[in-house]
Amino acid sequence: MPDTQAPYGSWQSPITAQEVYGAHSGISELQSSGDMLYFTESDPSAQGQLGIKRIDSQDQVTQILAAQFGVGSRVHEYGGAPFLAIGQSIFTTKMADQRFYRIAPKQEPVALTPEGTRHAGCVFFSKGSRIICVREDHRQPGEAKASLVAINLNQPGEGDVYASGHDFFGAPAINSDNNQLAWVTWDHPNMPWDNTQLWVGTLDKKGALTDIHSPKMPGKGSIMQPLYSPTGQLYFIADFDNWWNLYRIDAEGKVEQVTKLEGEIGGPAWGLGNHSYAFENAHTIVFNLHHEGRLDLMRIDVDSGVTEALATDFASVRQLISYQDHVYFIGAKTTPARGIYRVTGRGTELVYSPEISGVEPEYIAKPRALSFMTANEQTAYGLYYAPTNPDYQAPVGSVPPLVMMLHGGPTYEANRAYRGDIQFWTSRGFAVFDLNYRGSTGYGREFRRSLYGQWGVADVEDAVYAAKYLVNEKLADPEKLAIRGGSAGGFSVLAALAFHDMFKAGTSYYGVSDIEVLAKETHKFESRYLDQLIGPYPEKRQLYHDRSPLYHLDGLDEPLLLFQGLDDKVVPPNQSQMIYEALQQKGVPTAYIAFAGEGHGFRNPENNIRALETELAFYGRVFGFKPAGQLPLVPLENAAALATEPVTQ
Repeated sequence: MPDTQAPYGSWQSPITAQEVYGAHSGISELQSSGDMLYFTESDPSAQGQLGIKRIDSQDQVTQILAAQFGVGSRVHEYGGAPFLAIGQSIFTTKMADQRFYRIAPKQEPVALTPEGTRHAGCVFFSKGSRIICVREDHRQPGEAKASLVAINLNQPGEGDVYASGHDFFGAPAINSDNNQLAWVTWDHPNMPWDNTQLWVGTLDKKGALTDIHSPKMPGKGSIMQPLYSPTGQLYFIADFDNWWNLYRIDAEGKVEQVTKLEGEIGGPAWGLGNHSYAFENAHTIVFNLHHEGRLDLMRIDVDSGVTEALATDFASVRQLISYQDHVYFIGAKTTPARGIYRVTGRGTELVYSPEISGVEPEYIAKPRALSFMTANEQTAYGLYYAPTNPDYQAPVGSVPPLVMMLHGGPTYEANRAYRGDIQFWTSRGFAVFDLNYRGSTGYGREFRRSLYGQWGVADVEDAVYAAKYLVNEKLADPEKLAIRGGSAGGFSVLAALAFHDMFKAGTSYYGVSDIEVLAKETHKFESRYLDQLIGPYPEKRQLYHDRSPLYHLDGLDEPLLLFQGLDDKVVPPNQSQMIYEALQQKGVPTAYIAFAGEGHGFRNPENNIRALETELAFYGRVFGFKPAGQLPLVPLENAAALATEPVTQ
């Protein structure tokens, strides 16, 4: 039994904001080339920028491009797949100028593409000595023009356009014989998780793309991640049967379903370069399977259709790739363990891990999957984390404050992977509920689309009903309910405070306050997303007004903390500024903190550290307890209106 009794929320914790954001790097992209593996890794000492590392056949790791170079693409704004390794050279997009560079040993980097263009998702066309990429051209007024282009390996220039005429291109894949190319397109108002089209073309000896056609599909759906097998057969993922399953095209050109699982292989293609399955050999495929907050690593024999589970201790599996007769992937667990793993037989082994948290296991809260009834007799889901700290116990009969977490997207999902930001709260005596509201991934196409037309209603109802459920189960203090989220989750935070009285405080990271302004100002990739989530604009203009928290501040009286990146192109800064100014004038306790140089999602560890510490100090002031440690001052306007006495910071 712990010796120290202290109120929930005031506990001292070894999991500091510095531990969460400032001490550890993160791995993102993973790919193979020849006898080497390559991956991107962020560097906290370089403001979170990405560099590239290489793993050789002996599992030795070498840094080949420093993080200060700043690897990163902004195709579709969310980027992904920013580099390609060929031999000893790296071809990569630089975040700062979005040009595509050749970086060869002992040579200065050479920009191969013009300013104003962006490239990503590239594959090597060795017979043509070219790189085939998705390109966005921003050089003309209006929407950026999308295409599939072939870039010369050695000569800077425009490149040759292989395919155009669609709003978006993604996922180019080339077969081992270098004579077949597959890719995916979609058009407004579809998002890549709505309805997409698969295309196939022939690459001739002169490097031209001919015989372009779209194979006949068994229905409409989200087709993604085409990939050629070692025998040259084309596979892909599609949700024709409600779940993202594996399909292939047979010798007669007919589509066959390979897996028939009630779970999702992969997830929504917000970025390029997702790899949710990989060929172990000509007969077996290894893939990830998401289902109701769970994640399993699976193998299927494509000849017999027999599947088996390889590992159930992973909470996140992504970037599966084939390399030297094995499948490799980036994995994370419910503990801080994470890194690059190799599938070996029916198990896995760790190949490389960046520095990981040294937090003792007894301080780590374990996720508990919960489902609950929400509005209209629907079911929603989430992961509950109880306050966990072996050094403290709360006063008898007390109930913990709750931090309700809303993911972005809104198609993302709350999963079980260890997150330092969650443990930051639980180790201080907060309960956390990571909500999978209607619209989240991992529950099938129908559940994902159940938010369509209901954004700002169904997601918010689910948050409110979740809080009611947790209060009724004595898992959360009804007087200390906080709600936080970023992007789409930030919008849901604002809507929950404006239209409901359940939560007592909220924190919005780059959230939307005026949906109509977002419809007019957001970038191309999401410019018609609101047609699905709300309704066509401007036909449904009144509905946009009715759902916007900015115009319903009569119901928003709870303290609000706002964070915003001033370079955000997805949710422009005026979204946070407008609601801050309105609440300031209304007399609601409000704080607004903006970070120069930050876009949609903060990269600089110092900014993330300040935001997390400020949020803790904010809840301390609102809920009337003193958090442990030295925390930043909260620039809270109208603090005198707080229901509790201000706590000395």
